[in-house]
Amino acid sequence: MTDSHLPRRDFLSAAAAGLAATAMVAEASQRPRVAAAPRADLPAPGEFPVKVISSDNGQPATQKAFELMSAGTSPVDAVVAGVALVEADPSDTSVGYGGLPNEEGVVELDAAVMDGPRHLAGAVAALRNIKHPAQVALQVMRLTDHVLLVGDAALRFARAMGFPEENLLTEKARKIWLHWKLHLSDQDDWLAPDQADVDPETAEFFRSHSVIRAVAATSRAEFQRPTGTIHCAALNAQGEMACTTTTSGLAFKIPGRVGDSPIIGAGLYVDNEIGSCGSTGRGEANLLNLSSFAAVELMRSGMPPRDAGMEICRRIAQHTRRPDLLDEQGRPNFDLKFYLLDKTGRHAGVSLYGPAKFAVTDAQGTRLEECAFLYEKREAK
Repeated sequence: MTDSHLPRRDFLSAAAAGLAATAMVAEASQRPRVAAAPRADLPAPGEFPVKVISSDNGQPATQKAFELMSAGTSPVDAVVAGVALVEADPSDTSVGYGGLPNEEGVVELDAAVMDGPRHLAGAVAALRNIKHPAQVALQVMRLTDHVLLVGDAALRFARAMGFPEENLLTEKARKIWLHWKLHLSDQDDWLAPDQADVDPETAEFFRSHSVIRAVAATSRAEFQRPTGTIHCAALNAQGEMACTTTTSGLAFKIPGRVGDSPIIGAGLYVDNEIGSCGSTGRGEANLLNLSSFAAVELMRSGMPPRDAGMEICRRIAQHTRRPDLLDEQGRPNFDLKFYLLDKTGRHAGVSLYGPAKFAVTDAQGTRLEECAFLYEKREAK
């Protein structure tokens, strides 16, 4: 509503200014978009090194994406098809079917995709009952004007797209969740069973996610909740880039918790003129630093992927100040890994704690390579 006390002359002047601004916006929208000048350091289209990188659980994904791109599939379709192998694998408890559930025993999935040539993205969060959230995120990007759908709305969208609903909680994941409920929660009415009742697979899972920490003059074992994910990024021969991240999120999380994976600029980011970055690990720390966007911007300034990733790790360590997130040496007591690929085909895996590995597929084949890291990994039990 117009202010009734505004003088008529001032009102007409403001209206004229508004019409002029509208005309300027309309004129600007009709101007041809100015394309970026080609970089002198890049290969010619058709001669870029075809390459796919991923987190260490992604060797099958990188190989599949590489094969698809070599046959002409676009990078964004190739990486989504690649991670589908991991989403469908019940032995991977951090992604898709078989992922560890929230604290109520329900599997909730997050995923995002980003297409470099079109600079578009799609994502879903807190999605239940759908095995392939990265595929749903791809449809969000292609068929809607939105970037992120969440919860029940994401599920309704997935149903509309024809994705079947199914129970994602495997028996393996259920046993791990139940063991956590029985042994690691001290403010409820659950009773702990005899340790002899725990099956070897569940016992090994908890052993592998425990660390020894010095507390006063003693040591105690402390369980570190898994935060695994899969990130996958690709560069094709035409110089087109894309990436995806998909996850079941932090094990035993509060229902509705959303980490960094489906957030553009945090869990993943690609600028087709520069490169891409994605992550796995503690999502909250990544969200607070918008690490993937920051890493790509560092590469824009001329940093190679490894140096950009290490700088991001240093920033995260510097910004971690809550006492409960620091170990006795003042270091973050969580891990984060970054997977970086630049436009020229240079790549790197970088981790807060090492040694660690990441997956690569290129003309030399599929393999695991060593990550650079900021700190030596804490001693495992």
